[in-house]
Order: sequence, then C-alpha cells, then structure tokens
Amino acid sequence: MKSIRQSQLFTKTRREAPKDEVSKNAELLIRAGFVHKDMTGVYSYLPLGLKVLKKIEEIIRKNMDAVGGQEMFLATLQSKELWEKTNRWDDKVVDNWFKTELKNGNELGLGLSHEEPLTNLMREYIRSSKDLPKLAYQFQNKFRNELRAKSGLMRGREFLMKDLYSFSKDEEQHLVIYEQVKQAYTNIYKEVGLGDNTFLTFASGGIFAPFSHEFQTLTDAGEDLIYLSREKGIAINKEVLNDEVLKTFNIERDELEEVKGVEVGNIFSLGTRFSSALELVYANEEGKRIPVIMGCYGIGLGRLMGAIVEVLADEKGIKWPKNVSPFHVHLLNLDTKNELINEWANNFFDGLTQAGVEVLYDDRDVRPGEKFNDADLIGIPLQVIIGARSFETGSVEIKNRLTGDSEAMAIDKIVDYVMNVI
Repeated sequence: MKSIRQSQLFTKTRREAPKDEVSKNAELLIRAGFVHKDMTGVYSYLPLGLKVLKKIEEIIRKNMDAVGGQEMFLATLQSKELWEKTNRWDDKVVDNWFKTELKNGNELGLGLSHEEPLTNLMREYIRSSKDLPKLAYQFQNKFRNELRAKSGLMRGREFLMKDLYSFSKDEEQHLVIYEQVKQAYTNIYKEVGLGDNTFLTFASGGIFAPFSHEFQTLTDAGEDLIYLSREKGIAINKEVLNDEVLKTFNIERDELEEVKGVEVGNIFSLGTRFSSALELVYANEEGKRIPVIMGCYGIGLGRLMGAIVEVLADEKGIKWPKNVSPFHVHLLNLDTKNELINEWANNFFDGLTQAGVEVLYDDRDVRPGEKFNDADLIGIPLQVIIGARSFETGSVEIKNRLTGDSEAMAIDKIVDYVMNVI
C-alpha cells in the first residue's frame, strides 16, 4: 500500500476513543484509525498503524545491521527446563509470565524475553574465540502478564519488540560492541523524531553491572522520574539516585531537574549470568573453556510509536515526523463533484504516485471541514490542498502539519518540492 484513496480505506476516523482509554497516545491512534483496542493492554495495528510500525522497524533494522547484527526469528514458546537452569521460571523470581500447558501436562511459557533460548541455541555455533563476537537480533511479539496495563501502547501485555543479544570473548570486546549499540540507539531516536527529547539515562544494573542504560523520552505521560542535567548531559533514574551516585558523576543534587520520562529502550551488560548457567563456553588458545560475555539491547516498537504521539501531538491530533509517517503526502480534494477539479486531482495523485511519493488521497464526498479535521488528526506531515481556487489560480496550498506553515505553490512545482522534502 504505497498510495491509496481514502475512500478505499476500511478504517474511519472517529470523534471519541473508548471511554476506558485515558492515555493520549492510544486515544489519538484509535480515533485516527491507526490501532484497534482489543482489550486492556492489547492493541491490533490497522493499515495506517502498521505502515508506521514497519517504518520504525526498518529504521531500527538499518541501525542494527550497521553494527553487525544478524536478524533471526526465535520461537515464542519457551522451555520450562531452560528457565529453571537460570532460576527464572519461578513466579517468585519473574512474576509476569504467561504460562500454558501441553496436552501431556508439560509446562511452557510465552516468550517475555529470549536470553535463555538464544544462549542455548548459540551453543551449537560458538566453539572458539574465532567464532566471536556475534550479534543476533529479532523483531517479535513479547508477552508480559502486567498487573496493570496502562499508558496505551507504552505498557501492554502483548507488544512488538526488537531484542539484540551480543556474545563476546571478553569484557574488552563486549564494551566495544556496547558502545556501538549505544550510538546506534542514539541514531534511531534522532531518525524517528525524538532526538531532542530522548536522553541516555543511568539506571539499575541489577545483578549484572553497577548500572544499565535506559533511553528516556521526556513526557508528562512517562512513568519514570528522571533527574537531568541538560548542561552536562547526565540523566539518572530516581531508582538509583543517592549520594554515592552523585559522587560517582561529580554532580550536585541541585544541578539536576526532576522530569518525567518513558523508557523507549534499554541496554544491559549480562556478563556470564546466562552463559555460565547454560554452559555457553568457548575454548581459548590454551584449550581452557571460557564462559561467553553477553549483552542485551531492547526497543519496544509500539512504545516508541506511542512516545512519538505523546511528545509531538497537539490539540488537533497527531504530528508524524516524515521518516515514520504512514504517507509522505495527504492530498485533499475539496470539490469532488466538480469534474474538472476531480480530473485534475486524480491526475495529480497518479503523478505523485508514479514519482515514488506515498500519497493518501482524500477523494471522499464529504465537507471540506471534515477533510481538514481528519487530515490534522491523522497527522501526515505534508498536506496538499486542491479546490476551486486552485483551478482558477493554477496553484495549490501546501500545509506543513509539523510547523503549521502554509503557502500557495504553482502546480508544476509540487512534485519537485515534495521530492526534496521527502
């Protein structure tokens, strides 16, 4: 679906979201026809929403490939025995499992993370230091039995996640990869339009390291409290903020402002936690068996999509950055009953499409005000508006949804203008 007439979309905009939906991102995405709420914490992606999700996915894929990641797709059903080896099967240890049972009585888990199965798989392919490093990643739905699913797409019970895992021969090799992925994540947030609002944040490292790193996007809809120094570029999650941490970063408490953020990505050093438990080892030059050093790096795509809406939307609706917008152009024909204007608009739609521009063409027989309202709600960054006045003057109106600016432009310059913008 590179381009489409809006009259052919089976989805429709709506004035109100479900009454039990309180998050801005879900309200707008539902009203604009991007997602459908199946139940609390579970959303289906409709044609417009899937286009956005796929563009986010492609940006992430490009950056993961750039650091040497190899894409794969692991099974969702997970072995109880593997998770028992790492002491993570018991609900007292990991309390948000969805578990099920086979006809023969054996228990299985629906994947909430993939450290165990991928570590076990890599035993088949890692034998010596020559086999390292390796980076493997996937895009796959994860399942979390959240006690309180809320915040729309930013905290769900089923969600699409990119998870990358690194395997290194030693700490030095691991840290090189870790820094490369950290930079790749920074690139991703810039490309999806959140670069100015997203900060690398020190957070709890658990049993793996003194700190992990989160990428926190500042928004009042966030669930995390972050202490931020914009001047020094330091952000610290409240969960780890204490006198010792302040001393570590040589910063005073009064230098930090308290802000709310939503975690849009995280990276962890795992050490040998999983490789030791599951016997993922390699033989060094002396023949000694050494546990592999691991790292994991996650991004929730739906959460990132929700964060874009939370941060950039205004009172009229969504504002998509051009790299993730479902279409490049929203073409509005304001007078579909006028044969000359209709023919002109149809030819213009065909010409843009043939030039490689992705167009949503509003050819519906509805009032102009409804078209303007829907266009602002859907949030495609460029609106091209054709009406009776356009036919008289030989120009069309170009409106930038991101900035609110508009201008008249000669019809013969539109294609070049749009191609330059996209």
